Amino acid sequence: MSWVPGGTFELGSNDFYPEERPVHRVTLDGFWIDEYLVSAAEFRRFVRETAHVTVAERALDPERYPDADLSLLVPGSLVFRKAVGRVGLDDVRNWWEYLPGASWKRPGGKGTTINGRDRHPVTHVAYEDAEAYAVWAGKELPTEAEWEVAARGGLDGAPFTWGDEHEPGGRPCANVWQGEFPWQNLKTDGYEGTSPVGSFPPNGHGLFDMAGNVWEWTTDWFHPLRPEDAPGPCCIPVNPRVTSSEESYGPGETIPRKVLKGGSHLCAPNYCFRYRPAARQAEAIDTSTCHIGFRCIVRLG
Repeated sequence: MSWVPGGTFELGSNDFYPEERPVHRVTLDGFWIDEYLVSAAEFRRFVRETAHVTVAERALDPERYPDADLSLLVPGSLVFRKAVGRVGLDDVRNWWEYLPGASWKRPGGKGTTINGRDRHPVTHVAYEDAEAYAVWAGKELPTEAEWEVAARGGLDGAPFTWGDEHEPGGRPCANVWQGEFPWQNLKTDGYEGTSPVGSFPPNGHGLFDMAGNVWEWTTDWFHPLRPEDAPGPCCIPVNPRVTSSEESYGPGETIPRKVLKGGSHLCAPNYCFRYRPAARQAEAIDTSTCHIGFRCIVRLG
């Protein structure tokens, strides 16, 4: 783990997506955070010692999904399918598929395995699974503010974890999508799916994969930022947490959402330019996919 010193920091961005606005200040105590994403090998050890069954490995309750196709309420997870050509970006069904049998140990569904991928980040983990691992490890999941401060690596105000340039020297600094999403992946970074943890240089705090590879769960419920979230010097929140799920629901949705941070190997400038510290994504807590993982922290207080 690496130490992230406490202090007062500016979070958010006024330059990209609306949900990142406004820039606001927070004060945090220092904390320890995992240098690497939790790997498939580490998660396997957790499962062996606890017999934990992930959300993706359980049958779905029809009462929680009253409008769902009953044939799909079987254990499984969301898997990315690259389009064969240009498709509309307004319908995620053009590249996402709910795949029965997909889980952390069978990331591509039945007949696939994580053997040989021990150093890749664990995926297909819902929020409950990440939290259970953190408890087992004697750690916790980070808040959104803690994660963002750690990701910035001491570069307050810089758009990327590595600085101001998108690709310094013309080389990708993270495992993200190069080309036109979701059909053209140029693989300039050398990867089409996840990459082994630590494959790209660390940020200023010695942390790897704080941009791209897989999204990361945080413990905060998603909430919209508002102008009043940019307080004056007298009202800077200390160690902020969002503990109410009231505002976390999407339109017409019945499952509350937590904040994801960091972007993934499926993020591209033409669709999801979110492999930046300020970027934030809402995700239903029952959802697992091939591009969501996590890391843990230890607080001293």
